[in-house]
Amino acid sequence: MDGLGGEGRELHERRMAWWREAKFGMFIHWGLYAIPAGVWKDRCIPGIGEWIMHTARIPVKEYEQLAKRFNPVKFDAREWVGVAKEAGMRYIVITAKHHDGFCMFDTKYTDYNIVKATPFGRDPLKELAEACREEGIKLGFYYSQTLDWHHPDGLGNDWDYSPSKQNFTRYLREYVKPQLRELLTNYGQVAVLWFDIGTPTPELARELVEFVREISPDTIISGRIGGVFRWGPIKGLGDYIEMGDNQIPNQKLEEDWEVPATMNDTWGYKSYDHNWKSPGRIIQTLVDIVSKGGNYLLNVGPTAEGEIPEPCVRILREVGEWLRVNGESIYGAEASPIDMAPDSIYRCTVKPGKLYIHVFGWPWYGELRVSGVKSKVKFAYLLADHSELKFKQEGEKVVVRVPEKAPDPVDTVIVLEI
Repeated sequence: MDGLGGEGRELHERRMAWWREAKFGMFIHWGLYAIPAGVWKDRCIPGIGEWIMHTARIPVKEYEQLAKRFNPVKFDAREWVGVAKEAGMRYIVITAKHHDGFCMFDTKYTDYNIVKATPFGRDPLKELAEACREEGIKLGFYYSQTLDWHHPDGLGNDWDYSPSKQNFTRYLREYVKPQLRELLTNYGQVAVLWFDIGTPTPELARELVEFVREISPDTIISGRIGGVFRWGPIKGLGDYIEMGDNQIPNQKLEEDWEVPATMNDTWGYKSYDHNWKSPGRIIQTLVDIVSKGGNYLLNVGPTAEGEIPEPCVRILREVGEWLRVNGESIYGAEASPIDMAPDSIYRCTVKPGKLYIHVFGWPWYGELRVSGVKSKVKFAYLLADHSELKFKQEGEKVVVRVPEKAPDPVDTVIVLEI
C-alpha cells in the first residue's frame, strides 16, 4: 500500500484540487486555554498559550475547573467566517480537540466537552459549519490524535498518569476513531483533518488513514498523521507535507506543502503577547510561500469571550485589501519557474501565459532585471491598473522600465505575458 492509502493518483488529485487553488487559509486555536491566556497562579507562563496545562504541569482536576467558567457569549460564527473571507482566506481549520483533551464539539464519548461541561452549552463547530457553507468557505478540523493530557490513555501527561500503565492503542481505537467518525459525519463535508505531532507507529498511522478514507474519501489528511514523532517537515501517510511551525523552505518543493504560522508568538490566545506581524510582512510571506509552491495557514487565537482579537481583524483586513487587487497572482498560481536567491528583490508566481513578478525591494535605478525567463515576453504591465511598462529582452534576461517610486510599498506586481 502506498502513501495515498492504496488509492490511485486520480482520487488524490481530485481531493487536492480546491486546496491547490485556495493557497491561503485561517487556522483557529480556541479552547479552555483562552481563559488563563498565559497566566497561572499569578505567573506569566512561558511558551505558547495552548500548552499552559503542560508547561505549568496543571493537574487534570484543576484544569477541568476552567470548563465551568467557559462562556464565550460573544462568539459569532458568521462574524468569524466573515473575517476570514474579507482577508481573502479560502479555508478554515479549527481545533476540535487540542492536546489538553477538551472537546470543542458535542461528543457522546466524553462529557468533557463544550456542550455538556460549560455554561455556553452550544456546539461552535456546528455553527461554523453552517456559516462556512453559506459563504463558500471550506472547513477543516484540527484533532490531536496522539497527545491528550486529560485522557488516562492519551500521551503526554506524566504528572497525573503513569506512562507504564497507559494503553495508547486502546485510546486510539476506542476514543480517537469514534470521535473522528463524529466529526466526519455530523458536520457536512470536512475539507481537512489536521493531525498533529505524529502518530506513535506507522501501523497506527495507517490504521487512522484507512479509517478516514473509508468514511470520507474526499477529506484531505495533513502530513502530521506521521508514523513518527517529528517537529519539522513531515508527510508520512498524509496528502501533503506539513512544514514545521512558522518554517518556510529556502527553495520551492515539488510536492504539495503547507506552512502553519502564527500572527504573533502564540497559537492559543495569550493576553500579553502583542508581537503582531504587520500586514506587509504577512503579504510578503504569503507571496514567498506561493512562489515556492505552498499554502499559508495563518492562525488566530480567539479570546475566552469568543472574539478574534482586534489587531488580528485589522491586520487581516489590510491583507484582504491587497488580495482584492492582486489575488489573480496568488489563487491557483504555481511555483516560480525562475530560480531566485533568498535575497532577491522579487518573487515570482505563474499561471499559463503569465509570469507575476512580485517586487518587494523597489529598484531605485528605474530598471527591474528578471533573469531566467525562457519564453518570449509579449507584454509587461502593472497588475493593479494594467498600465503598460516598456521592456527589452535579451535571451533569458528581461529588463523592465519601472516608475521612480513603487506603486505599492509592500509588493508591486508586474505581469509578464509570455
